[in-house]
Amino acid sequence: MSTSLADHLRTLPDESLADLLRLRPDLVVPVPADFAALALRAQSRASVARALDRLDQFHLLVLDAVRLTRDPRTHTTSVRTVLEIATGKPYRIESATVRAALERLRALLLVPGPDGELRVAPGADEVCGPYPAGLGRPAADLDATAGALCADAPRLRRTLLAAAPSARAILDRLAAGPPVGTLPTAALRAVPAGSEADLPADLTNGGSPTGSPVRWLVDHGLLVAIGAGENGGTLVELPRELGLLLRRDTGPLGPLEPAPPPVLSPAREPKAVDSAGAGQVMEAVRHAEAVLENLATDPPAVLRSGGIGIRDLRRLARDTGLDEGSAALLLEICQAAGLVAEVELHQAMVTRGGPELQVMPTAGYELWRGLSMARRWDQLIRAWLVMPRQAGLVGHRDERDRLITPLSPEVERAGAPSARRTVLTVLAELAPGGTASAEEVLRRVEWAAPRRSRHRAAMHREVLAEAATLGLTGLGALTSYGRLLLAEEVAAADTEPREDPLGRGFFDEGEAGSLQALDALLPAPVDHFLIQADLSVVVPGPPEPDLAAELETIAERESAGGASVHRVTTASVRRALDTGYTAQDLHELFARRSRTPIPQGLTYLIDDMARRHGGLRVGSAGTYVRSDDEALLTEVLADRRLESLALRRLAPTVLVTPLQLHRMLTGLREAGYAPVQEDAGGAAVLVRPKARRAPARGPVAGRVVDPLAAPRLSRPRLLGAVEQIRRGDAVTQAARRAKEKITPKRTGDTDLPAGAPTNHAEALAVLQQAIRDKALVWVGYVDAHGATASRLVRPVSIGAGYLRAEDERTEMLHTFALSRITTAVPDR
Repeated sequence: MSTSLADHLRTLPDESLADLLRLRPDLVVPVPADFAALALRAQSRASVARALDRLDQFHLLVLDAVRLTRDPRTHTTSVRTVLEIATGKPYRIESATVRAALERLRALLLVPGPDGELRVAPGADEVCGPYPAGLGRPAADLDATAGALCADAPRLRRTLLAAAPSARAILDRLAAGPPVGTLPTAALRAVPAGSEADLPADLTNGGSPTGSPVRWLVDHGLLVAIGAGENGGTLVELPRELGLLLRRDTGPLGPLEPAPPPVLSPAREPKAVDSAGAGQVMEAVRHAEAVLENLATDPPAVLRSGGIGIRDLRRLARDTGLDEGSAALLLEICQAAGLVAEVELHQAMVTRGGPELQVMPTAGYELWRGLSMARRWDQLIRAWLVMPRQAGLVGHRDERDRLITPLSPEVERAGAPSARRTVLTVLAELAPGGTASAEEVLRRVEWAAPRRSRHRAAMHREVLAEAATLGLTGLGALTSYGRLLLAEEVAAADTEPREDPLGRGFFDEGEAGSLQALDALLPAPVDHFLIQADLSVVVPGPPEPDLAAELETIAERESAGGASVHRVTTASVRRALDTGYTAQDLHELFARRSRTPIPQGLTYLIDDMARRHGGLRVGSAGTYVRSDDEALLTEVLADRRLESLALRRLAPTVLVTPLQLHRMLTGLREAGYAPVQEDAGGAAVLVRPKARRAPARGPVAGRVVDPLAAPRLSRPRLLGAVEQIRRGDAVTQAARRAKEKITPKRTGDTDLPAGAPTNHAEALAVLQQAIRDKALVWVGYVDAHGATASRLVRPVSIGAGYLRAEDERTEMLHTFALSRITTAVPDR
């Protein structure tokens, strides 16, 4: 088969071969040496499995029709025979539809051959299994008794009609496929159905006794025992002839649908879908920022097995107001987007037995915060689309009954990107605003990719839930910007990436259409707020990055959404003063940002806090507290809330404690005082807290290659690969023809072919003439191990006792010692 297929490939034009390599790019990675190697690779089990994985249910059933109708002697079938079984009763399918499916299978080299001699690629039977279309083997191959029964059609029908309802139910189940079942060995030793009179009454369960329907079916040849099964059971198989008879209503191939299952869910207004999705986009970005800020404030430790602990995940979810699943999802996405990474602690910070690694935001987080809402979401969603991790596994137990933790290696799933593409493609095939329930999506996914969707229902449901959480879908439908995003991803997958000589790549200065569509849906960022009399601050839209940073310092957030609400408190004003703001700075900030008059209470609060701020001074002694206000120090010394600080008075204006400076400042502030740190000269130390960040890292979208995705090859590269295969095949054939020409010169050798040089001088003359003519020459030589070999080369030069020649096949320059060359024959 491989030889005939190789000959068939040689006859194809370059364009057809390029189309084949485009459909099955794994055939050309790496480029095969010749057509024989290409044919062998095309029929290998792994390559055939990859090709079948990309087929929908209809194409797989047409392939089963080809397998089912093969002649047992020639192992071939015809297009006409396939059309008879695929378009006959009860199917209502056009012949052109089946022919188109056959042409696609031909183009994939799964069903090569002319119309009258269709064959199946050898690897297809091994990959698809021994039961085409879920039908068993012919009865004659299983058992002589069953073969005789199935050969007598009237007798087969009478026997089938005599089966009890319980036996008929077993037959119908096996007829639907697969045709093999396992049953306890005792079932074949039980009394068959119809012989209940030989059994005593069933006193335990009441009623009359019943026989074994399986025993009856085996005894009458409708089922055949084929061997031992698992756990000591017995395997039984339904003969093919009986399966076809039982499928008279559904058809020999079972349900055959050339189109995906219909969607009956009501459609939504596209504008409502986009509005709902845009609102969820803002929530997703806000929650992601909250997760990152929490990691910056209290970075969790990395477990020895990788990832962070479930306790840290629960704390993160509690602090950010998320459920554990959403927190784990955002954490995984942020890591894939390059916003989160592990950082190694300094040796001085590592306690004995404590963690050595922590998870915290990277330096890229600061750049991400400064982007627009749409760009921040775009970075997150593109990382989600390609990350090979399944966040839904977090919190479940693995095969060793251990909890799967966030960011751990156990969350990795190579098929996750493929599952996301499949589910989102199903949604994109619906009309704008079209919705589909989870069950409808799963049915269409199972039709579109039946081989890849096996045992992935849970993963596909998670994709739907995650897409809704991230705002890619709204009201159960794919948003307009989501459609544009998927179209951009498909276009990028079909286009070969460009690279410059320095490896930096080319950057598209234009803005993606999905970004523009989302930007138009999101409210414009605002640079102002509204202050109420109760000191609440209302931001009527998403704040600009500068305003968001200021609000984070001067106010406490109370609610978030399209319009967020903050509140100015004593603690927030003190925090602003601690970071370096003065009272005048705060008055000017509120006057500049507020569109409403400044409440008098806010002015009093700022002035009062500024007057109290710095009334206490803290320095290192252990730690001391000083103040010009003796009454204030007396109050601090008598405050029971500060007993843990172990304060004592050194002078009327100085208190000291054995605790460190940070602990002293925290204790005083928690008690409602407003201390300020001072340096050795007595000057106030007012600094903004320096955020620790992990080293910057790129997003996963630029670093991870989906193992289930097809390699991206441009048309010129495909045609170049075809040219290389043809050139290699020509060299291989020429080498095969020249084997009889070239006979290495050894002791006692006298049988040289006609025209071959008979001595070393003649061989050297042939090589010199080839250098002048730039011609190809077959060179016979003895290698370093004493073995004889031959190579087709183009001589370049002769000198210093060596021949330098270029190998046309590998395009490499080789050097041969003239003393080891036995003969040289021009290539004809």
